[in-house]
Amino acid sequence: MAAASETIQMISRLAPLSDVTAMVDLRVKAVTPRTLDVAAASGRALAVDAMAPPRPTAALALIDGWALAADATLGAALHNPLPLVHPPQRIEAGQPLPPDADAVAPFHAVSSANGLSKVLATVNPGDGVLQAGGDSDPLIPLRRAGERMRPTDIAAFAAIGLSRVAVREPRIRVLPLRGSSFISAAARLLADDIERRGGAAKLDDAGRDLGTILASEAADAVVVIGGTGSGRNDTCVHTLSRECELAVHGMAISPGETAALGFAGPRPLLLLPGRLDAALAVWLTVGRRIQDRLAGIPGGERQLSEPLTLSRKLSSTVGLCEIVPVRRIQNSVDPLASKYLPLSALTRSDGWILVPAEIDGYAEGAIVHVRPWP
Repeated sequence: MAAASETIQMISRLAPLSDVTAMVDLRVKAVTPRTLDVAAASGRALAVDAMAPPRPTAALALIDGWALAADATLGAALHNPLPLVHPPQRIEAGQPLPPDADAVAPFHAVSSANGLSKVLATVNPGDGVLQAGGDSDPLIPLRRAGERMRPTDIAAFAAIGLSRVAVREPRIRVLPLRGSSFISAAARLLADDIERRGGAAKLDDAGRDLGTILASEAADAVVVIGGTGSGRNDTCVHTLSRECELAVHGMAISPGETAALGFAGPRPLLLLPGRLDAALAVWLTVGRRIQDRLAGIPGGERQLSEPLTLSRKLSSTVGLCEIVPVRRIQNSVDPLASKYLPLSALTRSDGWILVPAEIDGYAEGAIVHVRPWP
């Protein structure tokens, strides 16, 4: 019996989530930057501030209308039209302003008859004008290092004329240890999330030898799904301990307590439970943090959340961070499950909340921050 018990993967202590993320921040380093075409950089984190020359180099019309000097319109109104000494020049959007003009009035603000032009509204300096440097200021970054490129950024960069950017694109290998539908589904979900968030995911076939994967240098991080518990066939934590450095086995995250974290030199190795809910919970709280550090995002990317009111009391275990799916009902949310998250709770939910380890839950009416699922 003693010999058999030695092969069982036992957890002696659940590491607090704050300790795990602190270890990630300390030990996971940003990958080497690479240069990509702007069009291919969606989701990637910038390695350096993105700068652009001043654009436009001269003041341009923002609207079609009349280019004129704003001072000449002071006090003008429909009931008090003012004659213009110099006829205004017609101008189209995108054209440079004439030297004596500092505003563009809409067509209906000026009337002309018998060779005499009158202005019918007061126009302020700069109205209808894009000033020099208005689109891009060479002293202000378009996006800063560590920020991810969004589709809007890509369009703006292309319009300004930036064709290439330096980014960090972590290569993350995802290994489903077994071919069960739960593990395969979790592996595909994580690989898709890695790609959406600017990484390059390699999804291995189920059943690949873990020792060979850990010895491979073809990735900046490895995520293994399955085999972290104490079952007869659960050996991946022992393999990690034997082949590399086991830093943590057991995390105070519910669901996901059996997760493990290790390192092969500087490369992080994250072992996730084989249940979909547990793998997802640990990925959201720890895996994304690893990817962010590899991408050079200090402290992890700020997760967008929406403050909403909890519809009923939610109890939680002190000492465990808990992921809870919630369903939105107007401006409140209803918790759907805890501890074990059924697949139906995931599909019926509109997002998730994190209950910190230091509290025993939330009272009815408490404000909670709802985050979207991948």
